[in-house]
Amino acid sequence: MTLLRQSSFRVCFQATHISRAFLLIMTATIFIISIPVPLVAAEPRDAKDLVRAAMDHWRGTSSYSEMTMTIHREDWERSMSMRAWSEGTKLSLVRVTEPKKDAGNGTLMKDDSMWSYSPKVNRVIKIPSSMMSQGWMGSDFSNKDVSKSTDILDQYEHTLTAQIEEEGHTIYTVEAVPHEDAAVVWGKEVLRIRDDFVLLEEQFWDQDGQLVKVMEAREIAEMGGRSVARVLRMGKVDSPGEWTEMTVSEIEFDIELPGGIFTLSSLRNPRQ
Repeated sequence: MTLLRQSSFRVCFQATHISRAFLLIMTATIFIISIPVPLVAAEPRDAKDLVRAAMDHWRGTSSYSEMTMTIHREDWERSMSMRAWSEGTKLSLVRVTEPKKDAGNGTLMKDDSMWSYSPKVNRVIKIPSSMMSQGWMGSDFSNKDVSKSTDILDQYEHTLTAQIEEEGHTIYTVEAVPHEDAAVVWGKEVLRIRDDFVLLEEQFWDQDGQLVKVMEAREIAEMGGRSVARVLRMGKVDSPGEWTEMTVSEIEFDIELPGGIFTLSSLRNPRQ
């Protein structure tokens, strides 16, 4: 049965095959949400509070966004447009709108589960935990990155390792090391967070102490009533010529969303 589920997933994955070889939370983004955060920066109580505030700052209590994801490789580049909705701490839906051949592909994140849908095969596939480290829609963002799990808050120890002044802001560096019994992939994560809670950079280090990939804010802008990373780039250290960039063109926070949007039925049959 496990082999059958894995085989079904491969069929759907290949059918959606955005990179010719899977859909940031966003970074940019993308958007499972928590409690609202004040737009005026406050001195964090400790390193963990700072990480929590940065996560909440991006997510709001609910959100709607439009963005473009560009996947760049040495010999090709392609882009797709998306719409995304999120609410609470466990709900997010992302749907591709362009190009036409990819329109309708979608991802639903609900509680701790993730599903993908491809109109080409008209099937909803649940993504198994073994696939969470795989690329999302062929990009450099993994399914885990996109799901915006709270693992980094729940399963890591946080230490403030640096604090500098830069361009009129205080920049904090936080090192997050997993607890000994934590079931996580990374040996540690290092985050650079601005005093207005904009996440400037997130580094992902393996269990051997090697830096594997980096997500960085390439452009910060006022959108939706707060400063946000409008452009996020994720890239692997050993492949500097390959990266994925998420560019947000529109975002709204703390809005009322239609009922029933975060369901498998909505994933399969768009109503928005």
